[in-house]
Amino acid sequence: METPSPMDNVQHMMKEDYFSQWLGIEVLEVKAGSCKLAMTVRREMLNGFGILHGGVSFSLADSAFAFASNSHGRLSVALNNSITYPKAAKEGDTIYAEAIELTLGYKTATYDVVIRNQQDEEIALFRGVVYRTSKTVIPESTA
Repeated sequence: METPSPMDNVQHMMKEDYFSQWLGIEVLEVKAGSCKLAMTVRREMLNGFGILHGGVSFSLADSAFAFASNSHGRLSVALNNSITYPKAAKEGDTIYAEAIELTLGYKTATYDVVIRNQQDEEIALFRGVVYRTSKTVIPESTA
């Protein structure tokens, strides 16, 4: 049986990732240990100040983090993460999340995610650590 590619693993996850679908996330690129996503900021994503709600930025970063960490094919779940917001995004902005693997161990891995707007300005900086289970992203029976 052929080993699933990093993109195969992400496509399998996206099939039932209804929240990422609702966000309107577009998967631009997936490689082993990395992922690039894009999303357009919509009105219902704004907070009371008319800027992108921090939870939405966090969710985009979390999706990039999840896709990058699961791209190797081992089911990985978040242990810890944090985010900072150096600049606000507004309605109509296209924002891009890029997740990069910093460390990959047998049981844990660490990733940085940078979110930028269409002017290449940093919107958010996210760091996360995952626990790597012994299960596969795509169950053996369906691979």
